Amino acid sequence: MSTGAGAVARPARAEEVSTVLALTHDGEGIVRDGKAVFIAGALPGERVRFERVRRRRQHDEGRLLEVLESAPERVTPRCAHFGVCGGCALQHLAPEAQLALKETELRESLERVADLTCGRWLAPVRGPAWAYRRRARLGAKYVPKKGRVVVGFRERLAPYVADVSRCEVLAEPVGEWPEPLSELIGALDIRRQVPQIEVAVADHSVALVLRVLAAPSPADLERLREFAARHGARIFLQPGGLESIEALSAPAAPLYYELPQFGVRLEFAPTDFVQINGEVNRALVSRAVELLEPTPSSSVLDLYCGLGNFSLALARSAGRVVGVEGESGLVERARRNARGNGIDNAEFHVADLSRPIAPQTSWLRQTYSHVLLDPPRVGAQEVLGQVARLAPRRVVYISCHPGSLARDLGVLVHEHGFTLEAAGVVDMFPHTAHVESIAVLNGP
Repeated sequence: MSTGAGAVARPARAEEVSTVLALTHDGEGIVRDGKAVFIAGALPGERVRFERVRRRRQHDEGRLLEVLESAPERVTPRCAHFGVCGGCALQHLAPEAQLALKETELRESLERVADLTCGRWLAPVRGPAWAYRRRARLGAKYVPKKGRVVVGFRERLAPYVADVSRCEVLAEPVGEWPEPLSELIGALDIRRQVPQIEVAVADHSVALVLRVLAAPSPADLERLREFAARHGARIFLQPGGLESIEALSAPAAPLYYELPQFGVRLEFAPTDFVQINGEVNRALVSRAVELLEPTPSSSVLDLYCGLGNFSLALARSAGRVVGVEGESGLVERARRNARGNGIDNAEFHVADLSRPIAPQTSWLRQTYSHVLLDPPRVGAQEVLGQVARLAPRRVVYISCHPGSLARDLGVLVHEHGFTLEAAGVVDMFPHTAHVESIAVLNGP
């Protein structure tokens, strides 16, 4: 085939065949024939045909061409868009094998990073594997070549919005909404100025926060209201920062979810952090309370408390709970949630936990028998010294990153004399490589 006058034909990529040895932390298969190659969609033990598509300093990225010998754990992905959409990485791996993979990563992190061996492994905290995701940030993009707006997560290997018709992991009814949302935004006068949709699924309602880079026309507002009425959604518009979010039709009743085993209802704003998987969160709160073992004489410190997800449940059995959180809006909602649930033995404070806390801080000068930690991905490194000085009898640590968890547990055990009693994984994000976990320590 001619490449045109003066053009140089790009050499064809060489195809290779090899056996997959393991998975990366992102769920890609690892081949080590010479320089390591990471191959999305390949599983350990499989013999695969692939090509290298991107060269990097430490490894290459490969494209899976064919699975010549399949692993017994391989299953058919449920989603028609798997492999293109970046929302999931492990739909081709059986759920039990996904959990085993995550347990292995947690165990290896504890051993490698912290030189810790866990004496007791907790049963995984589990929930539904499909239609579980109640919080999501979806991209929206008007594509002239397609003559319409596409709505979905970003593509796995490109900065484009994946063109999906439905999503198998978004909580219902939003999993069915990519096409209706595409039609809605495509019909707006500002179709090119709506780049993002935040989704929040509450127990009895759905909120959609549309990022708008231009003011909707009166006709646009009418179309949005009609969609909200037809689908039972609450629509919010965000022209600027988070402080600019306003309900399309005010007043908007608060969103909420319940922890029925503790008789607690928690209200939240549509962009607040809440645990992604509602069913797993309920089970996780129960597990955390069970492991912490509070009694009416207990005084519990809940660091990174958010809007009171663990604090208010703990307050049902503890004598006193003090929650601390860096975001003032979440603290105010935690206080309001305590009042709404008739809980008067929980108090909440604002503090930046990413920095050392001054020893004279009022809540830090109190005594605590128990501590719960639920930090962001970077971990709780800055507060470990203060936690150790409080000398609690028991600590429960909930983590969204096994590396930072292992680092922090290593500090508490090796530098401050705590004992790691048990640990386990939490299946908060099925079909992704994300590892959530929980650990319990006894004080020195």
